[in-house]
Amino acid sequence: MKAVDGKVLVIGAGGMLGQDICARFAPHFALITASRRSGDIRLDITDGEATRRVVAENAPDVVILCAAYTDVDGCERNPEEAYRVNAFGAANVASACADVGARLLFISTDYVFDGAKRNGYTEWDVPRPLSVYGASKLAGEQWIREICPRHWIVRTAWLYGVGGKCFPRTILNAAREGKPLRVVNDQTGSPTFTGDLAEVLLKMVSAKVAYGTYHAVNQGSATWYEVACEVVNLATERGLLSSGVSVTPVSSWEWLSPTCRPAYSVLNMERLRWAGIPLPRHWKEALQDYIQRLDA
Repeated sequence: MKAVDGKVLVIGAGGMLGQDICARFAPHFALITASRRSGDIRLDITDGEATRRVVAENAPDVVILCAAYTDVDGCERNPEEAYRVNAFGAANVASACADVGARLLFISTDYVFDGAKRNGYTEWDVPRPLSVYGASKLAGEQWIREICPRHWIVRTAWLYGVGGKCFPRTILNAAREGKPLRVVNDQTGSPTFTGDLAEVLLKMVSAKVAYGTYHAVNQGSATWYEVACEVVNLATERGLLSSGVSVTPVSSWEWLSPTCRPAYSVLNMERLRWAGIPLPRHWKEALQDYIQRLDA
């Protein structure tokens, strides 16, 4: 890809997605990284004054906000903190971007939907979150739309990557330790590799696609149980697991959790198609790549 001039501030650069975003964007943009615990700049987005100061001093062309409170069960137990980070933190960043004329790219979630639809959610479907996490992220979306006209909201789902704790790694570790694998089989979504998502975001920013709301996930759909089975099969093929590891499907009510999750939250990518952005590969191909990287 041709190098693109411009300055990009990545907030949440130390997280699993943030690491892949930085890796993809670094060859093409002047990169500034910010995080609560790492990066060029220490930043807590719930501090409005500090957020405005960081954005103003660095004057980025684009701000990518992937910092969030993503522990969905933690959000249920601590809703005030969920809204403080996911809603008001997003509003702080949006206000700072509007002040300097920066474009804002905000990472949102499939959890803004209730899961009642059964043929994939488009960008125009009405959100109805079931959880505090989904509601707080939706509130962040709404603040951004009101405050910062030059924005992209990108909803994604079921993220996993080499740079952090995620579902495939948890399954692999549990299997290695001989723990029983009991996995929910009545929730269907779009498993998404953070490296593939970061590539889509790079193409969106480089092409300067129209502002608005987009969905970006790996193609295809699966239940958590199906993802777990694929992890076990791929890891066994590569010798990372011994043969004979079994996965037991269970229902959501058997899996004790304070969070009500959407039963079906597959995301369709109509706006990426319209924008001419190549869609990410199928989730099984991406998962195979992920397992190979763990084995490298």
